[in-house]
Amino acid sequence: MEASSSSSSSSSSTSIRDFTHSALQLVHWKEPKKSAAAFGVSLLVLVSVATLSVISVVSYLLLTVLCITITFRVYKSVIQAVQKSDQGHPFRSLLDRDISVSPEAIRLLVDRCLVLLNHFTDTMRKLLLVEDMFDSLKLAAVMWIMTYVGAIFNGVSILILADIIFFSTPLIYQKKKTQIDQYIELIRSRVEETLQKVQDRLPGAVRRSKAE
Repeated sequence: MEASSSSSSSSSSTSIRDFTHSALQLVHWKEPKKSAAAFGVSLLVLVSVATLSVISVVSYLLLTVLCITITFRVYKSVIQAVQKSDQGHPFRSLLDRDISVSPEAIRLLVDRCLVLLNHFTDTMRKLLLVEDMFDSLKLAAVMWIMTYVGAIFNGVSILILADIIFFSTPLIYQKKKTQIDQYIELIRSRVEETLQKVQDRLPGAVRRSKAE
């Protein structure tokens, strides 16, 4: 029993790793055709959601898929009738494929989400209750900047920008890796220098709590 449970957990973990690996392959454009298709579809869906309701977008997507599958099914049926062949259902391999989600995979995903959630809540508690004044001030600065971002963009617009950045950044980085690394190092050093100056100007008690 324990061996089967361990085997199921191992297979679930492998499935998650395979999914993560496939996602990274798409983002890094290892297979340009698949990456272009994923980028185009995701961008089209987000732009559609920005202009139409979610119900309309889902309905149009399902109608498009049904038009394609029904047309292909009818086409293959006609070809089989003309050629008097018996190749069976054109989507038989997909219909026979097991796409069910195992309980072990769900438990593994929930466990990982729980770890992240606990870490998030613990970090936010420390920041909001000012365990470290310097870190809380940094959060306040970021939230202040986000108020301006929220005034300019809505949630869907941010998702569209994130999708574009998600797929375009690896390509740009691969082509301009040396220059980008130099700029990142320059920015990092400037930020650290600025943060150090700000920290040095904080009251002594705050600096002591930071050191502790």
